[in-house]
Amino acid sequence: MSNYENIIVTGGCGFIGSNFVHYVVREHPGVHVTVLDKLTYAGNPKNIAGLPADRVELVVGDVCDAELLDELVPGHDAVVHYAAESHNDNSITDPEPFVRTNVYGTFRLLEACRRYDVRYHHVSTDEVYGDLALDDPARFTEETPYRPSSPYSSSKAASDMLVRAWARTYGLRATISNCSNNYGPYQHVEKFIPRQVTNILCGVRPRLYGDGLNVRDWIHTEDHSRAVWTILTRGRIGETYLVGADGERSNIDVLRAILRVMGKAKDDFDWVRDRPGHDRRYAIDPTKLRRELGWEPVHTDFESGLEQTIQWYADHEPWWRPVKAATEAKYAAQGQ
Repeated sequence: MSNYENIIVTGGCGFIGSNFVHYVVREHPGVHVTVLDKLTYAGNPKNIAGLPADRVELVVGDVCDAELLDELVPGHDAVVHYAAESHNDNSITDPEPFVRTNVYGTFRLLEACRRYDVRYHHVSTDEVYGDLALDDPARFTEETPYRPSSPYSSSKAASDMLVRAWARTYGLRATISNCSNNYGPYQHVEKFIPRQVTNILCGVRPRLYGDGLNVRDWIHTEDHSRAVWTILTRGRIGETYLVGADGERSNIDVLRAILRVMGKAKDDFDWVRDRPGHDRRYAIDPTKLRRELGWEPVHTDFESGLEQTIQWYADHEPWWRPVKAATEAKYAAQGQ
């Protein structure tokens, strides 16, 4: 195991990043976390509110700010890079912030970690591999060629390539993880599961893209957090690890599970036109992570995890209610 005592978590006020911060504080009491977050619409300081001040420090700033990174990075043992523009629909509407944050921001972090010899872990997505046919038995592996299809996934693919180049060319102590779709608490209401859940809580019929047969590979965000910590502390430098929990489900099956848990009829939703270039299926083969590092998912019962997630949103209406109307207005403008 590592001796990481001071780490930086970029995007630590976002959904997946804040869950990782909670995990580290809970499971690794000797570690101090500096959260670097720009606090865009998707970053919410309430996500880490209540964590001990002597363990977690929030620095509001931009990963693209080289001067800030020069101040912040020295003295830390590792950087875990979650910060990203991540919503596909937004990338289709306006790709520029995705290129800036996801590509240029990663470049700036890599340079800072190279300059001060700091361990770097890069959190990425399975979307860099494109999609699979619904009837294809194959799953993504670390050897799958990159075939991104949206501005979002293209920007993440570019950032992955930068990490590999800095590891090979400069000897940067770097690893990459590409994860499947996360679910759990603190996820912004623009995303698939929280949007459906909060629509029902608001008395609004959920909406489903296209034919609803698109398949996503779901993982509970706590399992993702444990995987990232495992890779950070025990992964081989220069390697990529795919993180998944054998959670393939079609969008319509996930929506009907939500409707069932929330006491609604299985067809109590509206169809909307499909997203442009909508990937059909994602599926992760996590064999390497399991075999090499011994990681296994804990949240293997999707229905149970979904029930807990739904309950979290029901119990935390003041957290999501302030942004719900604006989110739905944006979708409405896109006809979705």
